[in-house]
Amino acid sequence: MSQSLPDRNVISRRRGRRALAPPADAAQEPAPPIPWASLVGFAVIVALVAGAGYALGRAVEVQPAGAFKNCHTATQLGPHTFTAVPKLCIDTSKTYLAKLSTTAGEVDIVMPAANAPVTVNNFVVLAVNGFYTGLTFHRATSWVVQGGDPLGDGRGGPGYTLPAEPNSGQWRADAVGMARDPDGKINGSQFFMLAADWPNGGPGDTPFNHFGTVLGGTQIISQIKPGDRILAVSVSVQ
Repeated sequence: MSQSLPDRNVISRRRGRRALAPPADAAQEPAPPIPWASLVGFAVIVALVAGAGYALGRAVEVQPAGAFKNCHTATQLGPHTFTAVPKLCIDTSKTYLAKLSTTAGEVDIVMPAANAPVTVNNFVVLAVNGFYTGLTFHRATSWVVQGGDPLGDGRGGPGYTLPAEPNSGQWRADAVGMARDPDGKINGSQFFMLAADWPNGGPGDTPFNHFGTVLGGTQIISQIKPGDRILAVSVSVQ
Protein backbone atom coordinates (compact mmCIF):
# COMPACT_ATOMS: atom_id res chain seq x y z
CA MET A 1 0.00 0.00 0.00
CA SER A 2 1.46 3.44 -1.00
CA GLN A 3 1.89 6.17 1.58
CA SER A 4 0.33 9.66 1.12
CA LEU A 5 2.83 12.48 0.53
CA PRO A 6 2.93 15.57 2.84
CA ASP A 7 1.72 18.92 1.54
CA ARG A 8 4.51 20.93 -0.15
CA ASN A 9 3.54 24.12 1.72
CA VAL A 10 3.97 22.30 5.02
CA ILE A 11 7.43 21.17 3.94
CA SER A 12 8.37 24.72 3.01
CA ARG A 13 7.23 26.09 6.35
CA ARG A 14 9.17 23.39 8.20
CA ARG A 15 12.35 24.21 6.29
CA GLY A 16 12.10 27.84 7.40
CA ARG A 17 12.06 26.94 11.09
CA ARG A 18 15.10 26.43 13.24
CA ALA A 19 15.31 23.37 15.33
CA LEU A 20 14.59 24.11 18.94
CA ALA A 21 17.45 23.42 21.33
CA PRO A 22 16.61 21.31 24.36
CA PRO A 23 16.33 23.18 27.64
CA ALA A 24 19.59 23.58 29.51
CA ASP A 25 18.36 21.58 32.42
CA ALA A 26 17.09 18.70 30.31
CA ALA A 27 19.88 16.45 31.50
CA GLN A 28 18.79 17.12 35.05
CA GLU A 29 15.26 15.86 34.48
CA PRO A 30 14.56 12.63 36.39
CA ALA A 31 13.95 9.44 34.43
CA PRO A 32 10.35 8.35 34.35
CA PRO A 33 9.49 5.83 37.06
CA ILE A 34 9.55 2.13 36.11
CA PRO A 35 5.98 0.80 36.16
CA TRP A 36 6.78 -2.17 38.40
CA ALA A 37 3.13 -2.95 39.07
CA SER A 38 2.39 -3.17 35.36
CA LEU A 39 5.42 -5.37 34.71
CA VAL A 40 4.48 -7.74 37.52
CA GLY A 41 0.93 -7.91 36.25
CA PHE A 42 2.16 -8.66 32.72
CA ALA A 43 4.46 -11.41 34.03
CA VAL A 44 1.55 -12.98 35.92
CA ILE A 45 -0.58 -12.96 32.77
CA VAL A 46 2.21 -14.59 30.73
CA ALA A 47 2.63 -17.27 33.40
CA LEU A 48 -1.10 -17.98 33.44
CA VAL A 49 -1.27 -18.24 29.66
CA ALA A 50 1.75 -20.58 29.58
CA GLY A 51 0.26 -22.71 32.33
CA ALA A 52 -3.06 -22.91 30.53
CA GLY A 53 -1.29 -23.95 27.33
CA TYR A 54 0.61 -26.70 29.16
CA ALA A 55 -2.59 -27.94 30.82
CA LEU A 56 -4.37 -27.98 27.46
CA GLY A 57 -1.50 -29.93 25.93
CA ARG A 58 -1.72 -32.50 28.70
CA ALA A 59 -5.50 -32.68 28.28
CA VAL A 60 -5.31 -33.58 24.58
CA GLU A 61 -2.71 -36.31 25.10
CA VAL A 62 -4.04 -39.85 24.73
CA GLN A 63 -4.51 -41.32 28.20
CA PRO A 64 -4.97 -45.13 28.28
CA ALA A 65 -7.93 -46.10 30.45
CA GLY A 66 -9.90 -49.10 31.62
CA ALA A 67 -8.19 -52.42 30.97
CA PHE A 68 -5.26 -50.52 29.40
CA LYS A 69 -4.65 -47.88 32.09
CA ASN A 70 -1.24 -49.40 32.84
CA CYS A 71 -0.23 -49.68 29.19
CA HIS A 72 2.35 -46.98 28.65
CA THR A 73 5.27 -46.61 26.28
CA ALA A 74 8.85 -46.50 27.52
CA THR A 75 10.52 -43.12 28.02
CA GLN A 76 9.94 -40.92 25.00
CA LEU A 77 12.98 -39.40 23.31
CA GLY A 78 11.13 -37.48 20.63
CA PRO A 79 8.10 -37.67 18.33
CA HIS A 80 7.28 -41.38 17.82
CA THR A 81 10.63 -42.35 19.36
CA PHE A 82 11.11 -44.33 22.57
CA THR A 83 13.95 -45.90 24.52
CA ALA A 84 12.77 -49.52 24.55
CA VAL A 85 10.03 -52.07 23.98
CA PRO A 86 7.09 -51.27 26.30
CA LYS A 87 6.65 -53.30 29.48
CA LEU A 88 4.15 -56.14 29.42
CA CYS A 89 0.74 -54.85 30.45
CA ILE A 90 -1.70 -57.25 28.78
CA ASP A 91 -3.05 -60.62 29.91
CA THR A 92 -1.24 -63.14 27.75
CA SER A 93 -4.10 -65.62 28.17
CA LYS A 94 -6.55 -63.22 26.50
CA THR A 95 -7.35 -62.36 22.91
CA TYR A 96 -7.40 -58.72 21.81
CA LEU A 97 -9.32 -57.04 19.01
CA ALA A 98 -7.95 -53.96 17.25
CA LYS A 99 -10.28 -51.83 15.14
CA LEU A 100 -8.37 -49.80 12.57
CA SER A 101 -10.32 -46.87 11.19
CA THR A 102 -8.66 -45.83 7.94
CA THR A 103 -9.44 -43.46 5.11
CA ALA A 104 -10.31 -46.56 3.07
CA GLY A 105 -12.62 -48.14 5.67
CA GLU A 106 -12.49 -50.13 8.90
CA VAL A 107 -10.38 -53.25 9.47
CA ASP A 108 -10.74 -55.56 12.49
CA ILE A 109 -7.70 -57.54 13.63
CA VAL A 110 -7.92 -60.34 16.20
CA MET A 111 -4.72 -60.91 18.19
CA PRO A 112 -4.35 -63.98 20.45
CA ALA A 113 -1.71 -62.81 22.94
CA ALA A 114 -0.38 -66.31 23.66
CA ASN A 115 0.88 -66.68 20.08
CA ALA A 116 3.19 -63.66 20.23
CA PRO A 117 2.90 -61.97 23.63
CA VAL A 118 5.62 -59.33 23.18
CA THR A 119 4.42 -58.37 19.72
CA VAL A 120 0.74 -58.19 20.69
CA ASN A 121 1.58 -56.20 23.81
CA ASN A 122 3.69 -53.81 21.74
CA PHE A 123 0.92 -53.25 19.19
CA VAL A 124 -1.67 -52.73 21.94
CA VAL A 125 0.51 -50.22 23.81
CA LEU A 126 1.30 -48.21 20.69
CA ALA A 127 -2.36 -48.24 19.65
CA VAL A 128 -3.87 -47.12 22.97
CA ASN A 129 -1.27 -44.36 23.27
CA GLY A 130 -2.18 -42.94 19.85
CA PHE A 131 1.07 -43.85 18.09
CA TYR A 132 -0.62 -45.06 14.90
CA THR A 133 -3.16 -42.26 14.61
CA GLY A 134 -2.45 -40.20 11.50
CA LEU A 135 0.23 -42.49 10.05
CA THR A 136 0.01 -43.67 6.46
CA PHE A 137 0.18 -46.93 4.54
CA HIS A 138 3.35 -46.48 2.53
CA ARG A 139 3.09 -49.80 0.71
CA ALA A 140 0.01 -51.25 -0.99
CA THR A 141 0.27 -53.96 -3.64
CA SER A 142 -2.00 -56.71 -4.93
CA TRP A 143 -0.92 -59.03 -2.12
CA VAL A 144 0.23 -56.93 0.86
CA VAL A 145 -0.45 -53.63 2.61
CA GLN A 146 2.11 -52.14 5.01
CA GLY A 147 1.92 -49.18 7.39
CA GLY A 148 2.87 -47.92 10.83
CA ASP A 149 6.00 -46.00 9.78
CA PRO A 150 6.30 -42.52 11.36
CA LEU A 151 8.43 -41.41 8.39
CA GLY A 152 5.92 -42.71 5.87
CA ASP A 153 8.52 -44.19 3.53
CA GLY A 154 9.33 -47.60 5.03
CA ARG A 155 12.53 -46.49 6.79
CA GLY A 156 11.15 -45.42 10.17
CA GLY A 157 10.17 -47.02 13.45
CA PRO A 158 9.64 -46.30 17.15
CA GLY A 159 13.33 -46.32 18.07
CA TYR A 160 13.55 -50.01 18.99
CA THR A 161 13.13 -53.45 17.44
CA LEU A 162 11.22 -56.52 18.62
CA PRO A 163 12.48 -60.00 19.48
CA ALA A 164 11.60 -62.79 17.07
CA GLU A 165 8.46 -64.68 18.08
CA PRO A 166 8.02 -67.49 15.57
CA ASN A 167 4.78 -69.39 15.89
CA SER A 168 2.58 -71.76 13.92
CA GLY A 169 0.60 -68.97 12.28
CA GLN A 170 0.14 -69.53 8.55
CA TRP A 171 0.85 -66.73 6.10
CA ARG A 172 -2.48 -66.89 4.35
CA ALA A 173 -4.64 -64.03 3.13
CA ASP A 174 -5.72 -61.85 6.09
CA ALA A 175 -2.61 -62.71 8.17
CA VAL A 176 -1.06 -59.78 10.07
CA GLY A 177 2.65 -59.57 10.91
CA MET A 178 5.46 -57.18 11.77
CA ALA A 179 7.83 -56.01 9.05
CA ARG A 180 11.60 -56.45 9.10
CA ASP A 181 14.29 -53.81 8.76
CA PRO A 182 16.99 -54.20 6.06
CA ASP A 183 19.33 -55.62 8.71
CA GLY A 184 16.87 -58.43 9.42
CA LYS A 185 15.66 -57.13 12.78
CA ILE A 186 11.92 -56.91 13.41
CA ASN A 187 10.62 -53.36 13.19
CA GLY A 188 8.90 -52.10 16.33
CA SER A 189 5.91 -50.42 14.66
CA GLN A 190 5.59 -51.30 10.97
CA PHE A 191 3.00 -54.01 10.37
CA PHE A 192 1.59 -55.64 7.24
CA MET A 193 -1.70 -57.29 6.26
CA LEU A 194 -1.84 -59.91 3.52
CA ALA A 195 -4.38 -59.60 0.74
CA ALA A 196 -3.30 -63.00 -0.70
CA ASP A 197 -1.56 -66.17 0.49
CA TRP A 198 2.20 -65.98 1.06
CA PRO A 199 3.38 -69.63 0.98
CA ASN A 200 7.05 -68.83 1.57
CA GLY A 201 6.58 -66.12 4.15
CA GLY A 202 9.33 -65.89 6.78
CA PRO A 203 11.49 -68.80 5.59
CA GLY A 204 14.68 -70.04 7.25
CA ASP A 205 16.15 -68.27 10.25
CA THR A 206 14.37 -64.96 9.67
CA PRO A 207 10.66 -65.56 10.34
CA PHE A 208 8.32 -62.61 10.59
CA ASN A 209 6.26 -62.18 13.75
CA HIS A 210 2.75 -63.39 12.96
CA PHE A 211 0.55 -61.78 15.61
CA GLY A 212 -2.95 -61.38 14.21
CA THR A 213 -5.61 -62.11 11.62
CA VAL A 214 -8.03 -59.81 9.84
CA LEU A 215 -11.59 -60.85 10.73
CA GLY A 216 -13.57 -57.93 9.44
CA GLY A 217 -12.86 -55.65 6.51
CA THR A 218 -11.02 -58.17 4.38
CA GLN A 219 -12.14 -56.39 1.24
CA ILE A 220 -10.74 -53.13 2.59
CA ILE A 221 -7.16 -54.46 2.46
CA SER A 222 -7.21 -54.62 -1.33
CA GLN A 223 -8.74 -51.14 -1.48
CA ILE A 224 -6.04 -49.41 0.56
CA LYS A 225 -3.70 -47.30 -1.54
CA PRO A 226 -0.31 -45.74 -0.73
CA GLY A 227 -0.96 -42.56 1.23
CA ASP A 228 -4.17 -43.76 2.87
CA ARG A 229 -4.08 -42.89 6.57
CA ILE A 230 -4.91 -44.57 9.86
CA LEU A 231 -7.49 -42.33 11.49
CA ALA A 232 -7.65 -44.18 14.82
CA VAL A 233 -7.03 -47.57 16.43
CA SER A 234 -9.21 -48.82 19.30
CA VAL A 235 -8.46 -52.00 21.23
CA SER A 236 -10.73 -54.24 23.29
CA VAL A 237 -10.34 -57.52 25.20
CA GLN A 238 -12.31 -60.48 23.91
